[in-house]
Amino acid sequence: MRLGGELLGGGGLQIEERNLLSRLDFNFAFVIFALNVIGLINLYSATHGLFSKDRMDLFWMQLAWLSLGWSVYLAITLIDYKIFLRGAYILYGLNLAALVAVEFVGKTSYGATRWLDLGFFRYQPSETMKLVTVLVLARILSRRDKIGGMGVRELIWPLTLAGIPFIVTAKQPDLGTAGMLMAITASILVFVGVKRSILIFLAIVALLAAPIVWNFGLMEYQKNRVLTFMSPGRDPRGTGYNSIQSKIAVGSGKVFGKGFQKGTQSQLEFLPERHTDFIFSVLSEEHGFIGSAMTLGLFIILYLMCIRIAINAREKAGALIVVGALSYMFWHVFVNMGMVIGILPIVGVPLPLLSYGGSSMLSTMTGLGLVSSVAYRRYLF
Repeated sequence: MRLGGELLGGGGLQIEERNLLSRLDFNFAFVIFALNVIGLINLYSATHGLFSKDRMDLFWMQLAWLSLGWSVYLAITLIDYKIFLRGAYILYGLNLAALVAVEFVGKTSYGATRWLDLGFFRYQPSETMKLVTVLVLARILSRRDKIGGMGVRELIWPLTLAGIPFIVTAKQPDLGTAGMLMAITASILVFVGVKRSILIFLAIVALLAAPIVWNFGLMEYQKNRVLTFMSPGRDPRGTGYNSIQSKIAVGSGKVFGKGFQKGTQSQLEFLPERHTDFIFSVLSEEHGFIGSAMTLGLFIILYLMCIRIAINAREKAGALIVVGALSYMFWHVFVNMGMVIGILPIVGVPLPLLSYGGSSMLSTMTGLGLVSSVAYRRYLF
């Protein structure tokens, strides 16, 4: 009996290990990996130009961040997402403290103070704040089920928690990231359900507040960005330069592109920030419409997979986490691609999984890891 029990125990362990592997969503991970490869190819071209100065350090650093990102992804997949929900308020408090610390000891770059210099790594708290906001909102809203949509009373607490980091981030100033926080929050609230009268009221308030924000809320350079977006030719060598060069790069790629490391706008350094905010411009110039469409197609597949995971989630909290992570990915891709092709103003929003940056890469992989954690437990019982 003892021998049989040992054999049964050993067989049970093997079956359990197989079940652990079978619950992993390998298709989801493969799409992420494919986007990672595209990102590395384009980053290599952007930092190892045939005519520009090589920046091998950026490529190898991105490879290191990507390796760490996949470690985080797998670790979070194996951890029950409910643990993160239970610690959501603690994570919120720590992240908010880091955001406030930026005001006093933050590192300034390009006129904005957004980073904490940790020596080996420049940490941007506003990036991780997006995911922490998703966790806090998922915890709050999963316990509320209001027929006909949530009213003012139900919205006060979640909007307060989302509004505080929005104000702190906008003050840095970083309106791009602050806008992302509000877009993610709005996406989650719309998914849960808000009374139509409140949505109409908020739309009217936004319209009435627009001229006030324009005259008193925006700095001069931020106004110039909006004016340049509407008419890039008004300052082609100043505020309109980035937009013009980006559209030239995207358009010159045509159908099949100029080829790997053969993009003149990127290789001759006409294209600014080509390894971060304008990495999609490099892709479009060198790989054309075909390469751009394939990349966008992979993102769409990723979105559809997230929707499927949300539908199959075991509980509402898990579905809300997936919706939040999906909105994080969607709005980043939409704004980044929109600004490089000239349909949106230029703001500092990176392209997930493709743009260079440790904070962006780790935040994105953490968000996708949370989605994977929800998918991992959909058939647990």
